[in-house]
Amino acid sequence: MPLVTIDVIKDVFTPEEKRELISNVTEAMIAVEGESMRQVTWVRINEIEQGDWGIGGQLLGAADVHAMAGKKQAA
Repeated sequence: MPLVTIDVIKDVFTPEEKRELISNVTEAMIAVEGESMRQVTWVRINEIEQGDWGIGGQLLGAADVHAMAGKKQAA
């Protein structure tokens, strides 16, 4: 049974974007494994608290990730 884990910073992705990630990652796995593995392919998203993740020695929050991606943050 394949298990794919995606780590993201909390509040970066909307529920719809997370659904899309799960769907698209499942489809990518099925493209490799075959359709018979669909029902046992698990995809989970771990949300890491803001400030508990860093890059280049700097702590990151959702606003930082949105800025790096050129996204406007929801009010």
